[in-house]
Amino acid sequence: MSQMIEQAKFSCALGGLQTVLAIDKGIPIVHAGPGCAARQFLYLGSGAGYQGEGYAGGGQISCTNSTQSEVIFGGEKKLRATVEGTLKVMDGSIYVILAGCSAGIIGDDVKQIACEFADEGYPVVGVDTAGFRGNNYKGHEIVVNAIIDQYISYEVPKANVKKGLVNVFSVVPYQDAYWRGDLHEIKRLLEGIGLEVNILYGVEGNGFSEWMNIPNAEFNLVLSPWVGLSTAKKLESIYKTPYLHIPVLPVGLKETSRFLRQVAEFANLDKNRVEEFILSEERRYKNYFVSFGDLVSDFGCYLPYHLYTVADSTYGIGASKFMIEELGFTPMGFYDIDNPDAKAKESVEELLTGIDERYTGNIVFEGDNKIIQDDIEKKLTESGVRSVVLGSSWDKELVASKNESILVRLSLPITDRVILNKSYVGYNGGLTLIEDIYSGLFADGMITNTTHADH
Repeated sequence: MSQMIEQAKFSCALGGLQTVLAIDKGIPIVHAGPGCAARQFLYLGSGAGYQGEGYAGGGQISCTNSTQSEVIFGGEKKLRATVEGTLKVMDGSIYVILAGCSAGIIGDDVKQIACEFADEGYPVVGVDTAGFRGNNYKGHEIVVNAIIDQYISYEVPKANVKKGLVNVFSVVPYQDAYWRGDLHEIKRLLEGIGLEVNILYGVEGNGFSEWMNIPNAEFNLVLSPWVGLSTAKKLESIYKTPYLHIPVLPVGLKETSRFLRQVAEFANLDKNRVEEFILSEERRYKNYFVSFGDLVSDFGCYLPYHLYTVADSTYGIGASKFMIEELGFTPMGFYDIDNPDAKAKESVEELLTGIDERYTGNIVFEGDNKIIQDDIEKKLTESGVRSVVLGSSWDKELVASKNESILVRLSLPITDRVILNKSYVGYNGGLTLIEDIYSGLFADGMITNTTHADH
């Protein structure tokens, strides 16, 4: 190992088990050493706003708990027994065997074992998610693509295209702590302009039947810079399904309206219905925004105006664009934590510099929060300006000690907040983000002793 990561902002590929848990009655079966599954849950479950175990998470995750014996003699026999036991006691819609590092190193063939059970009629797939395969963004894509390759493409070999049906591939469940609220809002917006939506995860979906309906979509929507793009290309290859790639997650009025019009044009939707929905949403948004003007007027000299973003490219770009274009923030640094490949890095840089040229030279691709904190601390000290940091619970002390700056929790870990269906996406999400940013002015008595009324 060339270096040690002190404060990792992501998990390893085995974190793909949380993607399985986000599917209704999805059952992960982990083939790894003791503690591997538990650590994934602690970081991606408890560390994501205490979102709970779900149907089959936490201490309920089936695991081989491989030991020295399996490493020396092979663990496939023990894995078969674990799968058999899981099928007996866990009622699931899809079962995904996930190999950890030990299984990956010794070469246990989880895909072959999954095929054995699939041949008996069980919905079982197998994936190699050993930690050295990449981080959990990669693990997420491995899981999704495997379900399509190993199960859906066999069960639904030919598409029966349904007009107006769209599959959405966007945020990574749990790694995005707000994924449930985000998917709810994305689905609401798309339905508002006349589409039927396969959202695939969480309570907003219609269970695994949506996954079985994936081949029948009129088109696929990829709503992120790079996550989900490989899946859309795969479905285009298998089913000839076209896809629309929109790299910016819509946050606030401008980008959400732009997003809806772009989707509507691609899908050839009724323009009158689309514009009527957008007008209604914008009118409501503006009414709330006007109320915010009073705070700006009263506390203008206390408002923060520098922005530091520590997040993955999907959420970070969307939130930052909103804060720059609609709230007037000055970008001081963007710290991309999702470790994209070289091509995706170029795309992220182009997107950010297209939003604001001041991002040039201020984009860092880094997964270690300690390195990021050191850089932000230096910049905050040099600027002496009250700022907003879109970061995590780890950044609370940093922000509090520098210029009375404000922290908005956008990336993991989030361990000092409980998150149920909150979101920063869309029109509603933009308003929520405004609330959270400017409520920070009054946190811990920050300006209560310096208001006009106190003088």
